[in-house]
Amino acid sequence: AEAFGPVAAVQAGYARAARRFASVLSELVAELPALRSEAAAVKGRIARRMADAVAPFRPDFITPMAAVAGAVAEEVLAALISPGIDRAYANNGGDIALWLGAGESLTCALAASDGADRVTVREADPVRGIATSGWRGRSFSLGIADAVTVLARTAAMADAAATLVANAVTLDHPSILRRPACDLKPDTDLGARLVTVAVPLLTADERSQALAAGLAVAERFLARGLIEGAAVFLQGETGMTGAIAQQGG
Repeated sequence: AEAFGPVAAVQAGYARAARRFASVLSELVAELPALRSEAAAVKGRIARRMADAVAPFRPDFITPMAAVAGAVAEEVLAALISPGIDRAYANNGGDIALWLGAGESLTCALAASDGADRVTVREADPVRGIATSGWRGRSFSLGIADAVTVLARTAAMADAAATLVANAVTLDHPSILRRPACDLKPDTDLGARLVTVAVPLLTADERSQALAAGLAVAERFLARGLIEGAAVFLQGETGMTGAIAQQGG
C-alpha cells in the first residue's frame, strides 16, 4: 500500500491500514465454507464485498472467492485514506484498489504487454479497481491466457471479471493439459472443474481464436457496465477493449 500527501497524514494512514489488515485473515477463514459456495450467505464486511462483487456476473459459475484479493485491497485502502491524503492505492498481489483526490491520477504497469504497457487512471474516470488473472497466476484458471487485466469501478469487481474473462480465453487443443482443480487443491471452490496446467506453443490462428473468445466475454461485461476495460495477453499477442484500448491506441 502507498499513500501520497503530508508525512503525518500518510504515516497515520499506514498505521490504520496495518491495524485493519491484522484481522483480515481470521475474518475470511471464519467464513471460508460460505465463501467457497455460490449461494451461501456471508456476514463479514470483506465477505459481503466479495459476494456483492460476484453477484452481477451470474449465472456464470462464480463464487465470492473470485473477488477475495480485490475485496481485501479495498478494505485496506478504506482504512488508509483520510483527510490530507491526496491519492493512495493498495496492491494485493496485482489486484489494486485506488483512491484519487481532486485532479489526481495514478499510472499502473500492466502484468504483461506488447505495446501498451501502462494505464493511467484519473480522478474523473470511473475506474477505481484493476485486477489481473490467468493460468500462470496464483489462482487456478479454466482458460489459457497468460494474463487478463481488467479495469472496473471497484477492485473486487475487477477481480471477479478478470477471473471470468481469463476462463473464457480458451480453445480445444489436444496438447493443452488440464487437471481437476480438486486434485491440485482438495478444498478449492472449483471442485472437479478442469484447470489449466500447461499450454503448448499455439499457432497464430489458435491464438486469435482464443483471444477472440475472451474479448467477446469482456465486451459483454463492458456493455453491461460491469467493467470499464480489459486487456488479454496470450503468447505475445494482445487484445484490448474499452478504456485500455483507448489508451493503448
